[in-house]
Amino acid sequence: MTEAFDPRALAARLHSLRQAGRQEETGTFALPADLHQAMEAQNFLTAADGISSNAWKVTVSPQGQAVTGPLHPYAEAASGASIPWYPGMKFETEIAVRLGKDLPIRTGTAYSRAEVVEAISAAHLGAELLVSAVRESGSISFLLFTSDRLGNSGYVLGPKLDKSAVDTAAGTPLKVTHAGRTIYDGPAQHPKGDVLAWLVDYANDGLRPETSLRAGALITTGTLSGAIELAEPGEIDILFGDSQLRFSVSKP
Repeated sequence: MTEAFDPRALAARLHSLRQAGRQEETGTFALPADLHQAMEAQNFLTAADGISSNAWKVTVSPQGQAVTGPLHPYAEAASGASIPWYPGMKFETEIAVRLGKDLPIRTGTAYSRAEVVEAISAAHLGAELLVSAVRESGSISFLLFTSDRLGNSGYVLGPKLDKSAVDTAAGTPLKVTHAGRTIYDGPAQHPKGDVLAWLVDYANDGLRPETSLRAGALITTGTLSGAIELAEPGEIDILFGDSQLRFSVSKP
């Protein structure tokens, strides 16, 4: 007889590990059986973390299921952002979009990419920071990783970009320095080739919450630089085309 899965207990453990800046192996956790259980645990973790920002990441599970998690801590670079650094932290350059109108759950005709673009009111340069309480992140149990807010450990929103960046991001020159060293210098490239691929998938997910993808929500769309480990605290400087984003990661 397997023990009944307790989403609240999993969330409490993930929360305490995150608070301590520690990681444990997948095998030491009680695993959610399905996405519903994983999202229940994520919701309890979100409450424990005291998250109220309307900022989200979207990605897709290995089975092709679109999933989201809240971005926290969330900061805007204009106010001199600093995000706590933890060992094992990784960094991704991303584009975030703000919705100007709701994308309600639809039955029947799927949202086209053009309709999703039409709902976007603004695009921004952004940076996601990642540290999971799960040592292997999502490589063994994507559901456990989903419970752990998809590994998010911070987000910095940078300057507004021309909205057409959602179409032209791929191939844009991108240079990132951290603590004075270049950690990425090459064309921006998204894992799916299209920065909106996962958002369109999520818009067309009939299982997502009714309250998701409402006007005002900020959604980050996936890495343009791969995930790069930050071995130490320090200043990060991103140059994407003509746009710049500067912030620091510092010891908590």
